[in-house]
Amino acid sequence: MHNHLLWFGNNLRVRDNEALKRAMEGTKLIAVYFFDPRHFEIGPLGFVKTGRFRSKFLLEGLAQLKTDLHELNISLLTFFDKPESKIPELVKKHGVDTIFLQKEWTSEELGVIKNVKSNLPSSIRFDEVFDQFLFHPEDIPYTPFLNIPDVFTQFRKGCEHRVRVRPDLGIPKQMPKNNLIAASTTLPTMKDLSLDEFEPDPRSAFPFEGGEKNAHSRVEHYFWESKKLSYYKRTRNGLIGADYSSKLSPWLANGNISARTIYWAIKQFEAEFGETEDTYWLIFELIWRDYFKYISLKHGNKIFHLKGIKNRTYTWRQSPEILHQWIHGETKDTFVNANMKELEHTGWMSNRGRQNVASYWAKHLQQDWRWGASYFESMLLDYDVHSNWGNWMYNSGVGNDPRNRTFNTQRQAELYDPNNIFQNLWLQPTLF
Repeated sequence: MHNHLLWFGNNLRVRDNEALKRAMEGTKLIAVYFFDPRHFEIGPLGFVKTGRFRSKFLLEGLAQLKTDLHELNISLLTFFDKPESKIPELVKKHGVDTIFLQKEWTSEELGVIKNVKSNLPSSIRFDEVFDQFLFHPEDIPYTPFLNIPDVFTQFRKGCEHRVRVRPDLGIPKQMPKNNLIAASTTLPTMKDLSLDEFEPDPRSAFPFEGGEKNAHSRVEHYFWESKKLSYYKRTRNGLIGADYSSKLSPWLANGNISARTIYWAIKQFEAEFGETEDTYWLIFELIWRDYFKYISLKHGNKIFHLKGIKNRTYTWRQSPEILHQWIHGETKDTFVNANMKELEHTGWMSNRGRQNVASYWAKHLQQDWRWGASYFESMLLDYDVHSNWGNWMYNSGVGNDPRNRTFNTQRQAELYDPNNIFQNLWLQPTLF
């Protein structure tokens, strides 16, 4: 008998999920997801670590995952509890001998895994798999990870023509019907997480729900129905509407879809309609996503330090008043304000907006960049620890930008919102 436990994290899908595939090779399998209370606490700056937008998207995704796993005859248990408190109980109750999970390496996640292991007998085996990359860590030409270049272009050129993206694993076959267990749990409500329910803002550029099926529906629409992928590079700096970019990042962040699945869908599209700069550019963005994960693998906790990975010293200020103004779109810069209002009301902001508001916060206002990164962690639908902190370092002069550029937000507004349509959308009084 091999009784397995699959501990879900940011890999909330059944398709192309290596941890799930390996866990299903046991005699029995149960799955579990934890709403860790530490993720819903109010931090020192006054905002919740995981805010309402991200939480609602997560709940939608888990509801879908629970249904999809049930179709595979796997029960998903969900708890509002610390993993180190509950997993030992599950191991004992179900006779678990192996725990499967997606491999993590950032400090908070490692701390939780360490706590879980310390509360279990040493005979319990852990099977951890790298499963959130486009280019698998075993396949890149940089070993050990300390050899990863600190300039993105070098990393990209070293990988994109030398590393073959691994195949999509597809959806696994069902387990026997008797694998389902009688014990069941219910998903928490927003109220259970101490968060307010809300209605989506009709102005949002991201009007979508979480979950694996919705991720694949988005690919179907963006690639095949609208063929907007054919214009991706030309429209990706847009500000208004659902289709100026792929909008796949929130599903990627939760692992509702894998980078590999998206990559092979792009390749299928190219086989039918031709390879263009636009189709390549979405792959380019997936490589950027990989890169920030490799940077955090290389540098560890330095991605959270004030001096960043460059160990650069600047004069950083910490003004709660300026933070309040920036968060609520009350600065002297209307373009920054419009983008911050969008984030405040929807949990979404365009890539162009993010670069501008981050540069304004760190370079113009000279405020502690980690405060901005922490606010984004709370608010963004597509928060990913590696991309968020990597991008904030990059825009703040302590990360991977070799040119250490500063955005001229007024010039940016003239280029990307010349008729003030975006700014008017978010700054003029509305009935919303």
